[in-house]
Amino acid sequence: MIEARPLIVRLRNFVGDTVLSIPALRLLEQHGHALQLLGKGWARGLLEAEGWPVHVRPAGLHDRIGQLRVMRREALKLDPGFDRRDNMLLFPYAFSAALDARWAGLKPVGHAGDGRTWLLRRGLPRREGRHTLVEYWELACDFLGVQAEPPQDIGLQVSEDQREAARVLLAQHGIEPGRYVLICPFANGRVEFLDRSWPAFPDFVRRATAAGHRVVIVPGPAEVQGARDLYPDALPLDGVALGVYNALLQLAGVVVANDTGPAHMAAGVGARLLSIWGPVDAARWAPWGSTVTLMRRGPAAWAGVDEVMSAVDQALP
Repeated sequence: MIEARPLIVRLRNFVGDTVLSIPALRLLEQHGHALQLLGKGWARGLLEAEGWPVHVRPAGLHDRIGQLRVMRREALKLDPGFDRRDNMLLFPYAFSAALDARWAGLKPVGHAGDGRTWLLRRGLPRREGRHTLVEYWELACDFLGVQAEPPQDIGLQVSEDQREAARVLLAQHGIEPGRYVLICPFANGRVEFLDRSWPAFPDFVRRATAAGHRVVIVPGPAEVQGARDLYPDALPLDGVALGVYNALLQLAGVVVANDTGPAHMAAGVGARLLSIWGPVDAARWAPWGSTVTLMRRGPAAWAGVDEVMSAVDQALP
């Protein structure tokens, strides 16, 4: 007897989107699907404490199709009826995601549009005016044929091993959990040709350290030198695995972040987050959760350093 039906799920290629899809993934699991996730290499570390198998998607077309065919064969061993039903859900909107699935003999379901509807077993509606988390949640609801309200909080899991590794790392630098500011100042790329980086971040860090706050930064591999050049007063923690980064965010007294993937991670784990927002549409992309304070002054203005410092002082008396 099959306890759960295998379902291959293609994740999107961005950290923030993957975090925002977690409630939808849980909903699929709760309705009897054994998830086999397919995404970027970092998705394994990000979702490690969730316990879902994550397969790293190769770059080449031949390898991608081969990987999907292997996943299909493995699913058929567990569920002989796998090929008779919808057996892959696509979070990406790309034409290529549907084409890869079809070439591998799968029956994909995803949002209609982008010229790919004919490749889908079912093309589901993509509704306008939704927050991205709600969009992914509704995709899962439509796939399942259910109606439900999305959760107030994401609840990204952090394991005790990850928290312990974070505590050890902090102790090496004499930092107590709950007594530091973790900054996420890097926002790679642009959205709708708009810059997502708070221009006052360097000034804020200088002010925060002068006020006696311990400021920590966890740069990505391409951000290490930039962290040292732009934020010399912050303590850099290099080479941190994403799961431990989740723990560092959760243990921070307050997180101050741009519109960036780690901001969604912070919201996901329930960290106290000051989300500094500029011209990009916050209604669609803001971090999701009850611990998030969105600091935005309209499409043409940013929050000031005094305002952010006041919020940090309240979080870290």
